[in-house]
Amino acid sequence: MIRFTTAGESHGEVLVVVIEGIPAGLTINLEDINIDLARRQRGYGRGKRMLIETDIIKVLSGIRHGRTLGSPITMSIANKDFESWMQVMSPVSSSSSVGVSLLRPRPGHADLSGLMKYGVNDFRDILERASARETAARVAVGAVCKMLLKKFGIIVMSYTLQIGSIVANMFSIAENEVQQLAEMSYVRCPDAVASKKMIELINEVSINGDTLGGKIVVIAKNVLVGLGSHTQWDLKLDGRIAQSLISIQAVKAVEFGAGSNLAECFGSVSHDEIFYSETKGFYRRTNRAGGIEGGMSNGEPIVVTCTMKAIPSLANPLRSVNIVTKEAETAELVRSDICAVPALAVVAEAAVAIELSKALSEKFGSDCLKDMENSFNMYKERLGAL
Repeated sequence: MIRFTTAGESHGEVLVVVIEGIPAGLTINLEDINIDLARRQRGYGRGKRMLIETDIIKVLSGIRHGRTLGSPITMSIANKDFESWMQVMSPVSSSSSVGVSLLRPRPGHADLSGLMKYGVNDFRDILERASARETAARVAVGAVCKMLLKKFGIIVMSYTLQIGSIVANMFSIAENEVQQLAEMSYVRCPDAVASKKMIELINEVSINGDTLGGKIVVIAKNVLVGLGSHTQWDLKLDGRIAQSLISIQAVKAVEFGAGSNLAECFGSVSHDEIFYSETKGFYRRTNRAGGIEGGMSNGEPIVVTCTMKAIPSLANPLRSVNIVTKEAETAELVRSDICAVPALAVVAEAAVAIELSKALSEKFGSDCLKDMENSFNMYKERLGAL
């Protein structure tokens, strides 16, 4: 089974990820991983940290001559900003006087809850791992998983649907142009008019020392029927994707297909009617379910929308309490983005790709890519005979 774990702090020396379960024989292009890492760093509204970092992947194990070995893959991403934080983030220094303790927790962040849970007296010990910097490692995992998915014809893409009050008019965009237009936009929004308004809103909010949230959409195309399972709650594909997405920093809601809009719809219009033709087999003319029914992929594109709250690190900080004096003060001023919604789209892409790869490997095996492909083709033949 495919699984991964990450390690590293936001201003530590390096981020590390270990991936297990990638089948032997998969060609890995490191440049494709670096491209996704760069996509995560871009986006109008990102903070000054992204001007410092140039995320480049380094492979430490599990790949030989550009092909996976079937053994754990270890990769690292250096934090260039560590040079400025060596003393503060030293793993070996015994001095506790280096740097200034952070004592005024930010509302909406992990600061206070983590400080109370772990019994520390400086919430830098919490924010360093709670930081969204960790998502760079997840994007690297997602890039590897996308290479695996591509062998089975599955493509994962994303775009920005909303930033603040500005919503893209997706009805005006041709389906086959969405991905290209998203990549060309500074905010990953395919709607050029909305994209311009989003940038204007980010500029306006920046002046006021505030931040912005929004919504992104991830689409997985060419996913065959039957990934996931109805047999246990923790095997359901939508549940697993939702858990992966909601774990991304600042994500507060996940919806599949028509999502919350289904609350106001009668059953007669909530569901995707089933049709059959000799050329298509079983198919649907709508996709309100977002490509998943009963915890299993149904052959339609998987469509997921994520809602991201505004980032809790504000240039004009909110009210808080000093954890030592218990006096009312403003929260710590911590360097941050104004808007990270475009970056979320890339991270969410990775999260969906990882879960689809897990489900794919569970159904078709994950020791050897050739065996996996043979099993996949036999399954497709069986479906085609229905």
